Amino acid sequence: MGLVLPSVWYVVGAILFGVAGYIFYRHGRATKRPVMVWTGVALMLYPYAVSETWMLWMIGFALSAWAFAKWNQ
Repeated sequence: MGLVLPSVWYVVGAILFGVAGYIFYRHGRATKRPVMVWTGVALMLYPYAVSETWMLWMIGFALSAWAFAKWNQ
């Protein structure tokens, strides 16, 4: 049928970055910082648009590093 299931590491990454995105989203809402809110939303939603495992991890690390750098600014 052409249906290919994602790898275990893809699922782990999607869950990990989804939880991190939720944490950044909640922190952004609590501190009224739109950069954190939108970075959290991006972390939660981008796995739906990426099909390669290596891209999922690279984008996730980049977005998480960006949000971590902006956490106390």
